[in-house]
Amino acid sequence: MNNHDMNSDDMNTNDFDRNGNGTNRNRAGRPLLRRPSGRLAALVAAAACVGVLGLTACQGSGSGKDADTAGKGTGTASGAATKDGAKPARLLWMGDSIGEAQAPALGAAMKADGVEFKSMAAAGGGGVVGEIAAPTWESLPRELSSFKPDVVAYQITTYDWGTPAEQKAAYEKLAKTVKDAGAELVLVSAPPFRIDDFYKANEAAIKAAPKSARDVASQHPDEVHFLDASALWGDDGSAAKAQRSKDGIHSCQQGSAAFAQWFDKELGKRYSYTPAPVDQWATGSWTGDKVYGPLGCK
Repeated sequence: MNNHDMNSDDMNTNDFDRNGNGTNRNRAGRPLLRRPSGRLAALVAAAACVGVLGLTACQGSGSGKDADTAGKGTGTASGAATKDGAKPARLLWMGDSIGEAQAPALGAAMKADGVEFKSMAAAGGGGVVGEIAAPTWESLPRELSSFKPDVVAYQITTYDWGTPAEQKAAYEKLAKTVKDAGAELVLVSAPPFRIDDFYKANEAAIKAAPKSARDVASQHPDEVHFLDASALWGDDGSAAKAQRSKDGIHSCQQGSAAFAQWFDKELGKRYSYTPAPVDQWATGSWTGDKVYGPLGCK
């Protein structure tokens, strides 16, 4: 998303500030977030624990269990939902850099549930609409073939620019591609975020995308499902409920953990399993992921 690279080396250039620090820029001239080394996990874990919508990770024994060593957790399947009669075994996550910032928490939650997780969320891209989506369509078949997910979750990106008809055509194509790979598709609306000058010209398309996705899901109720994340974030990107970082677009560890908890709960409803307790993953090592450094997260 907002890192505005295209995941292609030939689309980026390097600038240097007056202190000699490199700044990558994409083809649109938008600066990309730099990725410094990770901070101490204990510090960011503490910050996440304090701010995750009152998550129980801050309470009781077991808090802070490392997501990397938590094993399969206690999430259990209680009924048939996916076509093979079981809860998801492998979840492929798609999105832009908003999704990239959510991925560490989501991966920790899924691991605690015993669900294999892989993210192909891409900074500065990751979408499926228009020319900017070319890298996604190039890499998606490989990811589907190698990872073999039974559920693919696509969070609408800030680059899903186009008319409603173009958006629907792209989401239909995604649904067919995922179905042909033997998986189901979950479309998730993006959180509200700050519409700056870069996005202003495409504001109408950004606002139209959730309805386009919902319409496609309604046409394929057995294979495509839509989750409206405004239930978590609200509709105002500047409000505290939206939990945006200083840039007004991405989430820090607190917001990412809140999303992972909400998404896991919604996925559990759809696929009839009970999510693992939050305290098994909410303060794990994922909180020190390098993606949070450039966002000014503490």
